[in-house]
Amino acid sequence: MDIQFPPFLQQGDKVVIISPSSKIDGQFLKGAKKHLESWGLKVAMGKYAGSSCGRYAGTIKQRLKDLQSAMDDPKVKAILCSRGGYGAVHLIDKIDFTRFREHPKWLLGFSDITALHNLFQKNGYASLHSLMARHLTVESENDLCTGYLKDILFGNLPEYTCEKHKLNKQGSVQGTLRGGNMAVAYGLRGTPYDIPAEGTVLFIEDVSERPHAIERMMYNLKLGGVLEKLSGLIIGQFTEYEEDCSLGKELYAALANLVKEYDYPVCFNFPVGHVTHNLPLINGAKVEFTVGKKNVELKFNC
Repeated sequence: MDIQFPPFLQQGDKVVIISPSSKIDGQFLKGAKKHLESWGLKVAMGKYAGSSCGRYAGTIKQRLKDLQSAMDDPKVKAILCSRGGYGAVHLIDKIDFTRFREHPKWLLGFSDITALHNLFQKNGYASLHSLMARHLTVESENDLCTGYLKDILFGNLPEYTCEKHKLNKQGSVQGTLRGGNMAVAYGLRGTPYDIPAEGTVLFIEDVSERPHAIERMMYNLKLGGVLEKLSGLIIGQFTEYEEDCSLGKELYAALANLVKEYDYPVCFNFPVGHVTHNLPLINGAKVEFTVGKKNVELKFNC
């Protein structure tokens, strides 16, 4: 399926902030609104963006209403998901794209929002794996990743160059960039919202997952024939875990061992994930991915 880019933003365009997953501190909603308005955008808040229902930002019905309303509004050009956590999976089989197709818009977020990214790609639309409300609130105005996010939204696509890693596998390929949080994507394996492997440059990241759990998920991709079909692999940041010496290898080394038989480029320690230096990536974009002797380059060919 060809992936369509929503229109890039212009000064005065409308953005809506919603909370489709876990509840969020209202100060981060205010901070994100203020920051986006500083870009010359008109920012609205979803009716239930600051709501609470257990761990969630409202009931399923409330969170669904906010997301569907934002998708249906012809004046909205981008939808910022305030945070991840858990809960987006409740919504993905209930979303109607009928009106969205008449007025496509950018979806922004990461972590649990991976479920929505998969949904958008299934329906043929690119979306932005990017920082969210907390980052926009607490980081400085000259934060690099915030600047990249603004550039992309306004149509100025960056080229990323990252440091080499000792476990990298060199090579250069073109493919479709897809990915996100590994546990969330793993939970959608075998469903209509699974990430297609053929021609994909896959990027993965995660937080608070034990090394053996990550390895188990990777074995699922290997045994399921996913890894062999990829065009490239970007292993991002795995954070807030402790290495397990009983496995015989550190996490990155274990993952390197799982993909050593494939001839496509692989990079480790790419700056994407639950970290401050979280580069925004366009899910569904055509990219040129090069792992060289000195560095790693990722270019959007759009």
